[in-house]
Amino acid sequence: MSQAHGNEPVPSELRLSADKTVLRVTFCDGLERELPAELLRVESPSAEVQGHSPSERKLIPGKRLVTILSIEPVGNYAVRLVFSDGHHTGIYSWVYLYELARNKDEVWRTYLDRLEAASLSRDLV
Repeated sequence: MSQAHGNEPVPSELRLSADKTVLRVTFCDGLERELPAELLRVESPSAEVQGHSPSERKLIPGKRLVTILSIEPVGNYAVRLVFSDGHHTGIYSWVYLYELARNKDEVWRTYLDRLEAASLSRDLV
């Protein structure tokens, strides 16, 4: 992809699965993860999901079947993911993707716990 800027992580490869449900990310330092489209969608860095402060963060249910329609480069520091539910406003910086990849299990568990606490489902209702 591109060269690292200082100590920032840079992916050496982004590969979308044939069924568009998993983004495989490999970073220059060797970290490699499969990130489900659902996780990427519900953890979108967009203001629509994250809000403008932690108290505005939204919990996004019903995205179990979401897919990634396209991956669009944003300069040499990020990508925009376009999802099958129409969401397209998140810009996933290399740093954000790296943190998601590195902390995937914890982020996923927290999301599932938040859904359960709110009596919400990963499935459309």
